[in-house]
Amino acid sequence: MNAVANSQDVLAALWRSAGQPDAALEAVDLTGAEPVLPSTFAVGTAAQSTIAASALAASQLWRLRTGRQQRVSVAMHDAAIEFRSERYLRIAGKPAPELWDKIAGLYRCGDGRFVRLHTNFPHHRDGVLKLLGCAHDRAAVQQALDGWKAEDFETAAAEAGLVVTATRSFAEWDAHPQGKALAALPVFSIERIGDAPPQPLRAGDRPLSGVRVLDLTRVIAGPVCGRTLAAHGADVMLVTAAHLPQMGPLVIDSGRGKLSTFVDLREIIGRATLGGLLYGADIFVQGYRPGAIAHTGFSPEQAAQIRPGIVYVSLCAYGHAGPWANRRGFDSLVQNANGMNHAEAEAAGSAQPKPLPCQALDHGAGYLMAFGAMTALARRVTEGGSWHVRVSLAQTGHWIRSLGRIDGLGLTDPGFDDIGDRLYEVDSGFGKLTAVRHAAVLSETPARWERPSVPVGTHAPVWP
Repeated sequence: MNAVANSQDVLAALWRSAGQPDAALEAVDLTGAEPVLPSTFAVGTAAQSTIAASALAASQLWRLRTGRQQRVSVAMHDAAIEFRSERYLRIAGKPAPELWDKIAGLYRCGDGRFVRLHTNFPHHRDGVLKLLGCAHDRAAVQQALDGWKAEDFETAAAEAGLVVTATRSFAEWDAHPQGKALAALPVFSIERIGDAPPQPLRAGDRPLSGVRVLDLTRVIAGPVCGRTLAAHGADVMLVTAAHLPQMGPLVIDSGRGKLSTFVDLREIIGRATLGGLLYGADIFVQGYRPGAIAHTGFSPEQAAQIRPGIVYVSLCAYGHAGPWANRRGFDSLVQNANGMNHAEAEAAGSAQPKPLPCQALDHGAGYLMAFGAMTALARRVTEGGSWHVRVSLAQTGHWIRSLGRIDGLGLTDPGFDDIGDRLYEVDSGFGKLTAVRHAAVLSETPARWERPSVPVGTHAPVWP
């Protein structure tokens, strides 16, 4: 195993790449060391540094408000647990319902190579079954895949708008055109996309008081970004539609702190409603494939025209460059395609691909999105402008890989009973929740969620 990077150095590199001031780094305390989860990847370091970056960015906004620098501390163990927050969710004392569809997961194809299927959304499940011409049954899917080569099925699925990846090694991914495209990209980017005068923050007693965020994302990464902004005082409105499928437990876990409304962007009235919300917003977060949201009138450039001074945050699976830029994807599929599952399996002596012990690409991307959003907001305060923050699961995975490898596979996987000190209970629109507390500790403005999780579509599409 090659030596893993020091968390303080990793945080400093992220911080400086965003153009944030070095002096703020003196106010951060990072404790703990690898390994903290059973993996050969430095997921604890990734968790600690991304959560710390987002918290420190919130602290910088507080300094812009008050002139005071507060201290930020993050323990690596606590950050690693928050990187798995959905695993520990309890609803009325009971584990959350199963997230995974019964045919989702790994299969060996006829050429001996593996594919991973993501079928948790009904239209993805039905599309895979149609492509394979088989029943909704693992044995039937396996029998059908015996007649396919892994990369051929991956390509056919992508052409049908489905989410499947073939398992690759690092060498195969590095030689792949998408792997090459990603290697040329930074872990995230913040670009000025329009002019607007400097805009001071609204009055308030928290870093993001009065900041309005539109969250047009689903599953984990984007919702974690919104949840993080809410933890620092933002008014975050989850925008979805009744026809869009959801993964219920993830909505509950990442919905803490958020308003939730239905807006149907297929309808003229829905687009007009979103335009009205955008006009009063500060941050717009979306997880559509590159270019897809432009058809509804809400591309970065379109949003900056509607609302000069907007901070626009884009999330995608594989990055905005390369032949896979428009492919749909999820964390489990990206870490299967980019060599991480193969490398983990090699280290474990496993004959089949081995996933990471958390959705590290999702959570890492979510905190990087929040970090980028708050960094861009600080720029809007001091220099004005409209800003575009870009993050992808694959870039996040490439960055985690760059942190080095560790000897952590022998660790015991922390279960619910092992993390009692990280949990709290709260009432919600779903009953009593037991959930993971935020890992970052801010000395003056402790992170907290003032709004409970609620069922999607609970609120009217108007700002409070």
